[in-house]
Amino acid sequence: MSDARRGPGHGQGRDDRRDDRRDDRRGGRRDDRPSGGRDDKGRERSGSRGQGGPRRGWSDSRPSERGRRSTPSRQVAFEGLRLVREDDSYANLVLPRLLRSARVSGRDAAFTTELFYGSLRAQGRLDAILAACVDRPLADVDPALVDVLRLGAYQLLDMTVAPHAATSETVALARSQVGAGAASFANAVLRRVGAKTREEWIDEVAPDREKDPTGHLAVVHSHPRWVVRALTDALAGHGRSRDEIDELLAAQNAAPAVSLVMRPGLTDLDELIDNGASAGRLSVFAASWPAGDPGGMDVVKDGRVAVQDEGSQLAALALALGADDLVRGDDAHWLDLCAGPGGKAALLGGLTVGHDADLLAVELQPHRTELVDRSVATLREAGCEITTLTADGTTIGAEMPGRFSRVLADVPCSGLGALRRRPESRWRRTPADIGQLSTLQRTLLGSALDAAADGGVVAYVTCSPHLAETRLVVADVLKGRDDVEKLDARDAVRAGVLPAAQSTLDLGDGPAVQLWPHVHGTDAMYICLLRKNPADSSSDSSAPDVEGTPSS
Repeated sequence: MSDARRGPGHGQGRDDRRDDRRDDRRGGRRDDRPSGGRDDKGRERSGSRGQGGPRRGWSDSRPSERGRRSTPSRQVAFEGLRLVREDDSYANLVLPRLLRSARVSGRDAAFTTELFYGSLRAQGRLDAILAACVDRPLADVDPALVDVLRLGAYQLLDMTVAPHAATSETVALARSQVGAGAASFANAVLRRVGAKTREEWIDEVAPDREKDPTGHLAVVHSHPRWVVRALTDALAGHGRSRDEIDELLAAQNAAPAVSLVMRPGLTDLDELIDNGASAGRLSVFAASWPAGDPGGMDVVKDGRVAVQDEGSQLAALALALGADDLVRGDDAHWLDLCAGPGGKAALLGGLTVGHDADLLAVELQPHRTELVDRSVATLREAGCEITTLTADGTTIGAEMPGRFSRVLADVPCSGLGALRRRPESRWRRTPADIGQLSTLQRTLLGSALDAAADGGVVAYVTCSPHLAETRLVVADVLKGRDDVEKLDARDAVRAGVLPAAQSTLDLGDGPAVQLWPHVHGTDAMYICLLRKNPADSSSDSSAPDVEGTPSS
């Protein structure tokens, strides 16, 4: 073990130990009072220092500290964390813009992406470790400095960055972004972090698994406790074993592959392979991109290809392809009730041509309607009849009752099934959000069913496996209706699956389908198909729920 990885007392000389004591005082290790040139949040203070008068030039403009700014890659990662924290920015939207602005590309962009997303995913575990290395609540430390410390700790514990480089570059980042006093504080904290491996830290800070299994998993896999409990219950409620929770949480911390979707009729796999892509794993319209941003390809720029998770593709294809034998009656009008940002609407719209149908894509927010328009623009030019409408999806059923033969209700949800792509969501969502969302989801599903024609099929879809957003929503809505029956969604989902994947595809016991990151390699999409029947028909809508009773 090198000295950079050892703790105090392991091969350190007297001068090093004196440096440690000085760093401890600057970091507030002796007490919580401001010390040196910093305040109690680790920020540099102005004013006098002892009898020496004002401390001048202690900044990144001092000659000995010029050129001590960190690398552009680390600066971009820090700025991304700041925007996510301060502006509630979406990680997947903010990072590409920052990379372009800073002209970070190639291997540097790959490093930045791993550091940025990894620090977001590991935030809970990193904070538990950092809390053990400072003498005050982490909430009392300057938030910008905490962001810096997270980036440094992630490099030390999770990446292959040399310890001295991870520490020195993070200290330089603290100096340039927060202040010189913060740099001293960061140096002291990161030396303590680097004294142990990730596994040693987990053994120290994670609760005992036997005594507190939820707390243990929350630290090990860096998820809030309530999310761990909810996902454990979701596994059981959707017919899987609770023991899979480790695999599920680990899968949600793995960087997802970049999946592409081919707009129907506008390109083919051969063209994408010529551009460096490869075949997808599940969806008949999917391709796989090796790494990085595929936005530079002409087929992406002109709207013939887009980035879309294969689980999302299968959800749309279950309705667009899989419902062909399920719809009874006229099949001329399709509806996407919550269409923004437009990925599923583009798949549906592209497949209306073969059915001689039209698509109405509804979105509540005007700026999201614009996103839908951009997603379907090339398809419109190719002759697909796609109309967008800025309106409230909860009222469409009353305004256009019984009109549509196929309705997609991809409702707003907590996003707990897409944490691989949106790691910040796990830290923003709370249990209270689930209750508010499930109320909206019930209303939207009711509106979708009202908008469906007799014999029409409604696909209720969420990117969350939470029972309160999936099965319980469907069960509650169906309690008040005698005109709806559940359909087996498994064959409908298989209609959009590549032949090579059919034999090994585990879609559960039905009738709904729940996809999982650790099983299918997709986001955790829930897909439930319902058919609207005449109110006086003798359907099997009163049959028992073959999915069983959800586990509490």
